[in-house]
Amino acid sequence: MSNEKIIEYLQRAVKMEMTAAHQYQLHAHTLDDWGLTRLADQMREEMAEELGHSDMFIARLMFLKAAPELGFDKAPQKADALPAMFKADLADEEDAIAYYTKAAMHAGEIGDIGTRTLFEKIVLDEEGHKGWLELQLDLIERLGEKTYSAKLVSFGDETQA
Repeated sequence: MSNEKIIEYLQRAVKMEMTAAHQYQLHAHTLDDWGLTRLADQMREEMAEELGHSDMFIARLMFLKAAPELGFDKAPQKADALPAMFKADLADEEDAIAYYTKAAMHAGEIGDIGTRTLFEKIVLDEEGHKGWLELQLDLIERLGEKTYSAKLVSFGDETQA
């Protein structure tokens, strides 16, 4: 059932997810540096989810008897402002959705239901990320970046009065 095109799709998917995970990791540190620790925590959750996606793609490659190629699809970039961060992530999510949809369709055409299902599942996760990013950009536009950011700052141990 394995074919070279499926392996190519899966290899690039691993790299895309590794890029995304490390992009979110860089975002988390950037946001911590900006004092937006609550948003940094959210980015760390996104990082973990993207690592989980790469893990599923690696497992599928191993199942298909291919040697996973770990690396980045592109280098993570440090953002200089929240809107730029969210816009770049949104573009990456849209690229992933398009690529994974194409991969799922190809897998379905050749009868590789396992790979098709995997890509479809991850597309749904990426659509959730896309929706969250669109919401953040909408909130920044409606509220302004300062008001939006004010809800994401923590001032040390907030459990103390």
